[in-house]
Amino acid sequence: MRVEQTSQQAPDQSGCTVMHVDMDAFYVSVELRRRPDLRGKKVIVGQPEGRSVVLSASYEARALGVRSAMPMVTALRLCPGAVVLPPRHPDYQQVSGQIMAVFNSITDTVEQLSVDEAFLDISGSLRRLGTPLEIGALIRSRIAAEIGITASVGLAASKFVAKVASTRCKPNGMLLIEKERTVEYLHTLPVEALWGVGEKTRGVLARLGIFTVADVAATPPAVLHKALGSTGTSLHALSWGIDPRPVSGVHQEKSIGAEETFAQDTGDDEVLTRELLRLSHKVAGRLRAAGLSGHTLALKIKYADFTTITRSKALSAGTDSAAQIYSGAVALLAGLGQRRQSVRLIGVRVERLDSVADAPMQFTLDPRDNNARSAELVGDAIAARFGSAKIVPARLLKPAAEARQQKKFDP
Repeated sequence: MRVEQTSQQAPDQSGCTVMHVDMDAFYVSVELRRRPDLRGKKVIVGQPEGRSVVLSASYEARALGVRSAMPMVTALRLCPGAVVLPPRHPDYQQVSGQIMAVFNSITDTVEQLSVDEAFLDISGSLRRLGTPLEIGALIRSRIAAEIGITASVGLAASKFVAKVASTRCKPNGMLLIEKERTVEYLHTLPVEALWGVGEKTRGVLARLGIFTVADVAATPPAVLHKALGSTGTSLHALSWGIDPRPVSGVHQEKSIGAEETFAQDTGDDEVLTRELLRLSHKVAGRLRAAGLSGHTLALKIKYADFTTITRSKALSAGTDSAAQIYSGAVALLAGLGQRRQSVRLIGVRVERLDSVADAPMQFTLDPRDNNARSAELVGDAIAARFGSAKIVPARLLKPAAEARQQKKFDP
């Protein structure tokens, strides 16, 4: 455990009431509670066989280049001798609930980002629990004592800077970036520290001679906008520590999707469209369970060489119908035309979500569309009453041997 600060003197904690808390190698940490003999060793969580990807890796494995979402075969080539543990998602969800319970006992303004990280607004907790650093230490000690894993904590005056702080102090650290020293600190960092700077954006910036956050800050916004559009404008604001977004205690899903990696690359339209049908039912079921409808439909394709493309279309009104999602996804697939190579992964995502109660639903004059949605609602009711029982299209009832042959990964 370590606590860092941005100056040699006692840090000025005033205004630093935004906290980002992130577990360290979450899936691995949960597994190590059951396998303490593996602490300090190279550990990877993921399916060891087939064409699975890395869900999480210990810091010992990360030191050799292993990263989340990396193909398992690549990870094992980089990290020979690593112990691969299959994931146990119910355990992760249970531990996630414990983590969020700790957060909610500290403040009622918690913005959960994933199963193992959240932003907290602790401004209302200072009088009761002490200074920001004291509250951060309290959270870390409780997570360690009550849950048995470690967390890194970033404290700052804004969400972006708090996230930077937690990232820079990993693993098992805490860093407060003083409000008055925010710009000074940010300008010491590489450009990748900014939200939205991935490999492609970094390449664009490098061609402009921009390699650090300070370089971004010194570049006229018009130049950045010309090169990157609205992203350039956003990056310039972040380079000066400008991020006015408050911590939102109400989590709103931005999108709901599902994807599959095939056991073998395929160019068979029958296989692809059948998979789109299954994914459409999965996405629609999640939408209805959450009481949401989506206004934008997106298709994702990853080819055999790992090149990834996405295509999307706006819907005339919100939908939670698998039939309508599937119809749109098939149209997007057909719109790709002649595919240049076989497909490794296919995915469907619905975006621009609204509450069903607040948004008009998309229905058509074709009664078959409404009949299909009615059948889906009946299937929901059956599943709610009888558990795993559900209604699915006959096309998805594959022979058992075929189902076993096609092993899939669903993140």
